[in-house]
Amino acid sequence: MNKQKIKSQRKENPKSNEPRENIVLKRLIEEYIETKSPISSRIICESKYKTVSSATIRNELLKLEKKGLIYQQHTSAGRMPTISGYREYINLISKEIENTIYDNLDFLKTLLINNYRDIPLSLHYIKQLLAKETDLLTFVAEPEISVDILQNLDVFKISKDKLLFVVSLASGMDKTVVIKPDFEISEQQIKVAVRYINDELAGLRIYDIQNKYIEEMSEKWASENKLLNLFLKEFYFALYEMNNYFIHFDSNVEFLEQPEFDTKNIIILFLNLMQRQDMLVNIMQKNIENKEWKVILGEDFGNPEWADFSLIYAKYEIFDIPGFLGVIGPSRMDYKNLIPKVRDIAKTIKETTKKGMMVVKN
Repeated sequence: MNKQKIKSQRKENPKSNEPRENIVLKRLIEEYIETKSPISSRIICESKYKTVSSATIRNELLKLEKKGLIYQQHTSAGRMPTISGYREYINLISKEIENTIYDNLDFLKTLLINNYRDIPLSLHYIKQLLAKETDLLTFVAEPEISVDILQNLDVFKISKDKLLFVVSLASGMDKTVVIKPDFEISEQQIKVAVRYINDELAGLRIYDIQNKYIEEMSEKWASENKLLNLFLKEFYFALYEMNNYFIHFDSNVEFLEQPEFDTKNIIILFLNLMQRQDMLVNIMQKNIENKEWKVILGEDFGNPEWADFSLIYAKYEIFDIPGFLGVIGPSRMDYKNLIPKVRDIAKTIKETTKKGMMVVKN
C-alpha cells in the first residue's frame, strides 16, 4: 500500500502577519524533521526567506535559543529543536491541524464494515494501516474483557478477610482476583449475593455491568440491604482489577533504521518504554480529558530516560467502550501529518460503530 497523504482544507496565506520568529521556528523544525540534521540560517533563508539576509535569520535564531526552544550542540553547528520547541511548534500549527483531514477515511470505513463481526481483527488491521503509513511503532490499547459477556460469577471465602472472585466469560476465559473487603460476610450471605448477581447480570456485557447496572443495583439496595450493596461495590472493584488494558504494537522494519536509534542503549530504553504498558495506559487516561488527541513529550513520561521519545494518541470508542490508538517514536516526528491521521482514525472508528455498522462478536 502506498502511503496516504494528508490533505489540507486551507491554503497558506503568503501575506500572513505571523511574527517572523514563529515562522522561523516552524521552518527550522519542519526542515529538521525532513532532513534529520541540524539546521543553519542559510537553509532557512533558502527555503523561506530568500529576500531576508542570513544575519537577520541568525538574530531570530538567537531569540529562539534564549527562550529554550532550539539549541546548538556546538558553536559552528546548526540548530535543533528542544522539547519546549516541539511543544511550541505544535501550538503554532494547531489551526493547520484542525483544518487538515486524513484522506483515506473511505478505505478505513470499508475496512471496519467488512470486518464488523470481529472487532479485534478490525483493530489489528487499523494498527497495520497506521504502521504502513507512518513508519513508526503503532499501537492499539483495548480493554481486555469489556466487550465480553458475563457467563457466571463465583466467589469463595479463602480466609477471614479475603474473597476470591472468579468471573467466567462467554468467550471461555476465566478471570480471578482476590479482594479484601472491609466488612464481615458469611459464606451463606456470599451464596445469596452471588445467586442474585448471576440472576440479574449473567448474559450482559462487562462494560455495561461496570458502568450502568452495578450502580443501578447499588442505588436500589442502598437502604434496604446494606450488606448486598457493599458486596456489589466489591464486585465492581473486582471487575476493575480484572479489566486491564492490553496494548498491541506493530511496526515496519524501517522503524529502527531512524538515526535516533543509533545506539544499543537507546533501543533498550525504547523497548523498556514499550514494556511499561501499565504506565503508558495510565498516562493516556490521565491526559486525554475531553480532547480529541494528545501528544506526550519529554518530562510528560515521568521518566528522564524517555525524554527523547514522543507519543501521539487519540481515544476511540466501539459500542461506547473506550480505547486508545496512536504512534510512538523519537521526538522528531511529522506532527503536522500524524496528529490528524491518528485523530481522524479514532473518530471514524467511533462514528462508524455508533451508526450500528458493526456488531459485537460473542
